[in-house]
Amino acid sequence: MINDKVRMFLLPPLFNAAVRAGASIMQVYKNRDDYDISLKSDRTPITIADRLAHKVIREYLGPTRIPVLSEEGREMLYDERRNWELYWLVDPLDGTVEFIKGNNEFTVNIALMENNVCMGAVIYVPFYEKMYVAGRNAGTFLKEHVAPDAAADYSYERIVEGFRPLPLAGPPSRPLRVAVSRSHQTPETHEHIARLRERFPDLEVVEQGSSYKFCMLAEGQADYYVRTTRTFEWDTAAGELILAEAGGSTRSLPDGRALRYNEEDLRNPWFVCRSKFCKV
Repeated sequence: MINDKVRMFLLPPLFNAAVRAGASIMQVYKNRDDYDISLKSDRTPITIADRLAHKVIREYLGPTRIPVLSEEGREMLYDERRNWELYWLVDPLDGTVEFIKGNNEFTVNIALMENNVCMGAVIYVPFYEKMYVAGRNAGTFLKEHVAPDAAADYSYERIVEGFRPLPLAGPPSRPLRVAVSRSHQTPETHEHIARLRERFPDLEVVEQGSSYKFCMLAEGQADYYVRTTRTFEWDTAAGELILAEAGGSTRSLPDGRALRYNEEDLRNPWFVCRSKFCKV
């Protein structure tokens, strides 16, 4: 089991890898004519920013000698990874569609997995300079004004300085806020919200790209998140821990089970997330 001393040792590489990847992403983001967009085998888009962020993370985390399972390395055989006790689960650029659209809603997701359970996680939102950090049984924290930096070298002490524990406030007095993907909605998404609206007629729908939706629930900006389109393990691992350590939960649809990791098929089931104060 990862102890506090190991956690302190691994937090700086986890944090700095995300900040450095964010810097490579933002460098490309400033040059809209040079995205070098192509399609992966599943017909989803990939850009030069995805590739650069993946390279930065792999190189920076290399000295930890912990293997990396990444969206951009998804072709790794199950027999090669099935017995890993410790590994990094990474989405170098979550929200590629939003990145291409230029709406700033993209993140870097890195999760530290032990026996297929997330023990530590960061989600970095480089455009907004926000970093969300969680440790299992240690809480979730927000650190703001973390500028993208290709040479980021934060120490443990500097990382935790100014941490704000999540959620940021108590139960909200506003109507129920339901988060959905901006670019990945289905008839099932709309039907699910329609059923919620029967109980909460004044609910508000919030469209948002990337894993930032998990962070919105962890903060208390939104209460409920439903996903009825395909996601992969690297899309949820970091966000799930960040939400859980802020008092929320993630469960599969329709059976309400916990999500599983390092499966032979890396695709997730549909799922719903609830914030700490969710009324649903």
